Amino acid sequence: MIIDAIIDVVPQIARGLEVTITILIASAFFSYLMAFIAGLCRLSNRFIVRKVTGFYVEVFRGTSLIVQLFWLYYAIPMLFNIQLGSKWWIGVIAIGLNYGAYLSEVVRSSILAVNHGQTEAATALNMSSFQRMRLIIFPQALRMMLPEFGNYTIQILKGTSLVSLIGLTDILYYGDIIRSTNASITPLVYLIVLIFYFILALPLIWLTRKGESIAKKGVAG
Repeated sequence: MIIDAIIDVVPQIARGLEVTITILIASAFFSYLMAFIAGLCRLSNRFIVRKVTGFYVEVFRGTSLIVQLFWLYYAIPMLFNIQLGSKWWIGVIAIGLNYGAYLSEVVRSSILAVNHGQTEAATALNMSSFQRMRLIIFPQALRMMLPEFGNYTIQILKGTSLVSLIGLTDILYYGDIIRSTNASITPLVYLIVLIFYFILALPLIWLTRKGESIAKKGVAG
């Protein structure tokens, strides 16, 4: 009975893999992009740039991803008569903006953590600010960022489950459909969904550990 249910349920839930994986990849890259833009802007000498970026970071860190998703999908089109794109794009934008705000602080703090003496030495060598950032500061900061970027990428994977709330047919969406039609196998359905997410997380966990190893070698060096 259980084996038959598993054989029946797994292929149905697997139909949502494409949406889950594509949302994960796109929103992760978008969040990385926002992280570097916002993180570097937070270090800008221009007051306006720092304040505008700081406002973005605090708003998206201080509010729920679910609320942000609903705002982009329901509220903004109703208030401003603007359609931000398909459900897929709205999911990517919401997740990317949310986690980009968190990761921007990782970028900013990692850059500030680089030994100030090296910056002074680069200045003494008559390097421009761009050269100092590109050749001295950023390569070292990047090593420090890797573990946290890995951890947040796993969080992004978990966050993709929320896109089912706006009707995207991801893993959780199909799990909910099966559960609603056959409540007796609800525990089994959500166990299978859990296993799917865990399997997707395994390579990210491995990459995070590699990032931690690289970061430790960089500090030891």
